[in-house]
Amino acid sequence: MDIPHLIHPEPPASGGPGLPAFRQAAAAALPALLLSAALLASGCRTAPDITQTSAAPVREYEQYTDDSVREQNAFDSFTENLFAEEASSSLLSLHYTLDRPEDYGISGTDSAFGEASLSALREDTERTRQIQEELLSFDPSLLTDEQKMTRTVLADYLETALLGEGLELYSRPIAPTIGIQAQLPILLSEYSFRDRDDVTDYFYLLSQIDVYYQELGEFEKEKAAAGLGFSDGTLERIIDSCKSYLLVPQENFLTETFEEKLGGLSDVTEEEKKAWREEHIRLLAEHFVPAYQSLIETLESLKGTGTNEIGLCGYPEGDRYYEYLVRAATGTSYDSIDDLTDAVTIRIEEDAEKAAGLLNPELYEEMLTASFREEEPNAILADLQLQIQNDFPALPSCSYEVKDVPKALELSLSPAFYLVPPIDCYEDNVIYINRNEQYASSPLYTTLAHEGFPGHLYQTVYFSSVCSEPLRRILSFPAYTEGWATYVEFQSYFFDNGLSPDLQALQMYNQAMVLGIHALLDLNINYYGWTRDQTAAFLEETYGISDRETSDRMYDLMVDNPSNYLEYYVGWLEIQNMREEAEEVLGDSFLAKDFHTFLLETGPASFPVIRSYFKAWLAASSLAKAAA
Repeated sequence: MDIPHLIHPEPPASGGPGLPAFRQAAAAALPALLLSAALLASGCRTAPDITQTSAAPVREYEQYTDDSVREQNAFDSFTENLFAEEASSSLLSLHYTLDRPEDYGISGTDSAFGEASLSALREDTERTRQIQEELLSFDPSLLTDEQKMTRTVLADYLETALLGEGLELYSRPIAPTIGIQAQLPILLSEYSFRDRDDVTDYFYLLSQIDVYYQELGEFEKEKAAAGLGFSDGTLERIIDSCKSYLLVPQENFLTETFEEKLGGLSDVTEEEKKAWREEHIRLLAEHFVPAYQSLIETLESLKGTGTNEIGLCGYPEGDRYYEYLVRAATGTSYDSIDDLTDAVTIRIEEDAEKAAGLLNPELYEEMLTASFREEEPNAILADLQLQIQNDFPALPSCSYEVKDVPKALELSLSPAFYLVPPIDCYEDNVIYINRNEQYASSPLYTTLAHEGFPGHLYQTVYFSSVCSEPLRRILSFPAYTEGWATYVEFQSYFFDNGLSPDLQALQMYNQAMVLGIHALLDLNINYYGWTRDQTAAFLEETYGISDRETSDRMYDLMVDNPSNYLEYYVGWLEIQNMREEAEEVLGDSFLAKDFHTFLLETGPASFPVIRSYFKAWLAASSLAKAAA
């Protein structure tokens, strides 16, 4: 399924009255590495090879250099070709990956969205194995530091991908909130028009969406025939999502954004614009709306075929697929799901104890009335940029726009999300906010810290500005990305934001607990097979959440989106663990700015890889502390 991972959304909310975890806890008494600033240089930074303790004889050194040049040039060709292959896998991917594909030797692509079929997934698996074999043929000792890191990160990425071999039918391209059918319309609405060719390409995408959705429908039929179909409940929630896109062709959010984009084109006559408007309406009526109608009909026809009413482990090889999914989603350094579950449980208990120690009647009253100093989106983002100056490295100049999720789509999209810009045009950024009342309890200040500064927008722009390897910038490591955004979201509670210090801490621990509970449910429902009744009993007995509607809603979220919450919580947990370790080792010498710079310049990777560089960074920092 070739739709790129372009949107960084908040996890779907459970809705309802919210989880008063702080109150229940109280009631229960409850990839690159720098060694010093002097070593900084542009590009993705890696640790130098400190195993070379003596210089080689001149003759050997010259021969080594000749070999290195050949190997480095070959590696560059390999990564350039692989990047071009991935970036041009579909027209949509190419448009969102590159602003100027010709600068990368890419002339175009024949596919609109890629191919959605079991055979295509199996071909991808075989291609992944071929890439792995070619990658591992390169001798790391002959590569530059940046190339070594690319090789390490990519090798780990490919190894993880191959864990899913033979499980392709378990793939879930559609899902109620984070599936292709929910996100693709936003990508179409944000499809930029830089020239006439972009309008032509956009029209081509619209003309092919019904073909693509038919392929998605056929894939779901194959899954159902193999006994891997969705339950009726999940199908109904996906159908509800699809119904949001049964638009009136003449007037909808796509026609509105289309008009806005036409306004930005120069050297286009009014006659051309009129013809394009008419063509746009025709394509929506004849392809876009029928695509959703057809997908709805297919999903309706599959009702009754899915017999698994619990999590992924209820399928024949569901536990194995979940293990793969957790590895791919979290890239965790924990050795097993049992170990990960224990770590999540312990952290929730620790945060509950800290929240219980803070809570008293006065603070509870303050919590009911207090608010963040800034409440308007642009004012919040401006304030956040000031707040991060001391503890985060400076960011290159960039722009951003905050948009509201179209009202018709509020119920089918996440609370907020950041739209990743092309890697050669990272200065222009868009953040969407869902204004639906079900998300009203989520503080906008911390949400924009997650999506904007110093979250996704900041993270994306910073890494793009220091990494010269395009391939690294398109590899997806969700827990690194979402873990960073969650980490800085939690940090933003402690900014100078209008809350008292005790309330800042209480709110942060409470939010961490709420997210942790979701992560724990994800694990227990999808891997250990918890039922609805077990989930409801756990929530009531452990956290005092007795409302059955709330527990059922949370259960459905985990069934519909396995591993989604783990990206956020486990990513944060891994980063928080590293920070606490660094604080303990370095003591008063610990500087948050140095730690953040290390993480940002290491870039997206799995946590075992990041931790290997973290150990070297911490050792070097300890030596610098001792020398000082």
